[in-house]
Amino acid sequence: MKVLSNPMVMRVVFALFVSGFVCVVGVVLVRRLRRMFTEAGSLDDARPEPEQFPMHAYNAVIQQLKQQKYELATAQQAERRRAKASENISAAVLSRLPSGVMFFAANGLVRQANTAARQILGFASLAGMSAHEIFREATLAPAEGLPSTLTEAIQAALHGEVLARGLHAHYATPAGEHRILDVTMTPVFAPAGDTLGAACLINDKTEMVEIQQQQELHGEVSAEMALALRTSVATISGYAQQLATGRNPEQTQQLAEDIILEAAQLDHRIGGFLTGAREASRAAEA
Repeated sequence: MKVLSNPMVMRVVFALFVSGFVCVVGVVLVRRLRRMFTEAGSLDDARPEPEQFPMHAYNAVIQQLKQQKYELATAQQAERRRAKASENISAAVLSRLPSGVMFFAANGLVRQANTAARQILGFASLAGMSAHEIFREATLAPAEGLPSTLTEAIQAALHGEVLARGLHAHYATPAGEHRILDVTMTPVFAPAGDTLGAACLINDKTEMVEIQQQQELHGEVSAEMALALRTSVATISGYAQQLATGRNPEQTQQLAEDIILEAAQLDHRIGGFLTGAREASRAAEA
């Protein structure tokens, strides 16, 4: 009892009690803090990192863009192949046409010309040439409201003017050959209405015009031949009538000689006419 009543002992007991209580409280606090940190760590592990989700989405977008790029490249290649095939077909068709076809760009230079155009105009190549360099002073048949030269007609078409079809032009090739051309100029417009250039269709009418001239000349010769035949037949008929009624032997002999001479001249005219007709027919067939 004396020990318990001793103030020093009481102080020691109280100090021990307070120390034990503080230790208990400290242990409880440490455990609670440890539990809180453990739960916070588990929540952080369960929640996806903010960097992981955007990276996954980015990769998906990149893959989609690559696929779209591949599809676009494939479509472009197919379109280029179709355009090339269409261009080859157009070039093949133009090369087989008997008519000359040229296209003048908006700057007035030839962008495309087929084989027939080069042959008709007498050039090995027409690409990049201007209308003045090709046609020079080629003149058109006089017509009201139309240009006087082919160069002027092409310039008018490049400005969007629609000219009459079938322009007849007198043209000289670089080798000096004279040709008569049938030309049609047509402006080419873009969907927006702007002038892209002018298309030129050319046909060589030289041989046809020559045949027409020969036919006209042949018609004139035929008319002259018919008149000569009528004259010869009338002359021979007159001699025959005189011969039928004549009694003088000398006169009869003279009339007979005249008839023979007129018949020979008639035969010569007919032979010359037939020879010219055969030559004209052979030239037309060639």
